[in-house]
Amino acid sequence: MNDNPLRKLREIGQSIWLDNLSRDLINSGELKRLIEEGVTGITSNPTIFQKAISGSKDYDASLKNLLSQGIRDEKELFLDMALEDISRAADLLWPVYQSSNGLDGYVSIEVSPDLAYDTEKTVAEARRLFSTIGKKNILVKVPATPQGLPAIEQLITQGVNVNVTLLFSIKRYQEISEAYLHGLEARVRQGQAIQEIASVASFFVSRVDTVVDKLLQNRISSEASEPEKQKIHALFGKAAVANARIAYKKYKDIFTGTRFQNLPGARIQRILWGSTGTKNPNYSDVKYVQELIGPDSINTIPETTLQAFMDHGRAQITIGDSLEEAQMLFNDLNSLGVDIDQVTSQLEQEGVKLFADSYFLLLKEIAEKRDSFLSPKH
Repeated sequence: MNDNPLRKLREIGQSIWLDNLSRDLINSGELKRLIEEGVTGITSNPTIFQKAISGSKDYDASLKNLLSQGIRDEKELFLDMALEDISRAADLLWPVYQSSNGLDGYVSIEVSPDLAYDTEKTVAEARRLFSTIGKKNILVKVPATPQGLPAIEQLITQGVNVNVTLLFSIKRYQEISEAYLHGLEARVRQGQAIQEIASVASFFVSRVDTVVDKLLQNRISSEASEPEKQKIHALFGKAAVANARIAYKKYKDIFTGTRFQNLPGARIQRILWGSTGTKNPNYSDVKYVQELIGPDSINTIPETTLQAFMDHGRAQITIGDSLEEAQMLFNDLNSLGVDIDQVTSQLEQEGVKLFADSYFLLLKEIAEKRDSFLSPKH
């Protein structure tokens, strides 16, 4: 147990959360085991639930029970099944929440991705999810779209814990941290407590490399000179970590600044690295964990990446490595026609669409199973 790298990360100040949740993970006792190993939180999203529920019989009993209560709408059926998983996971993590004084022990559930561009409906659904579950260790995920920014501020003002998701750009990160601070300041003006308000900022990582590497590959294909090709090739697999490290520097500046210090008792909106499973087989399977280790941060990782890090990861601070080089990298990319702002804007739009596609596919599958269960032949 002394060699457990998760416990060593906690000594550094980084938490490891699991980017997965399913009924089987809970029922099998695997989630409880992972928490005992050192996992201190859970994130979910529409794609995770689609994979968990699709083709699985684990939810059949719950679905039949809900149908017996007269519930027919597929969105309501999904929410009820998802909320059961979220609530049970929150109970398993409650001791972590207590022992960490509310720093860890959270479970995240996302507002419907079809609301990503609707501020008012996002606020209404986030409030509904938070109040329905009724547990302190819940974070409601709100996308960092332009319409999500005022929703985040309103929700923090109203005392709803928020996980800001689908963050790709440093500029947008600064905007959502501003929304968080505005929300806390509004609560203080209203004479309301801020000590138990929790929020994290989920900064997505690996997808940046996926897009940038593709653009660089296109540039290599059109480049005649061999030295130029080698120069371009040296930039592969560096943009995502560089982007995250610069965001981390901004994060530390914001939450050690005077404005935050003037909010006594407020919790830091911790930065969370998301999308940290390695997608390119040419890169280390722990690349987006190993290269982003730093105090006051979270990394939410899929089970395969967690197992890989437990096997051969090294718990040592790396987040500040080559920060100047990270900032210079974007100048090099820009000179090659790779605009990081365009990349991150594209990724935000694609991220919303990806989750929406998974969500609507899941609703379709639930509707088909509902109709099957309600048919006279069943």
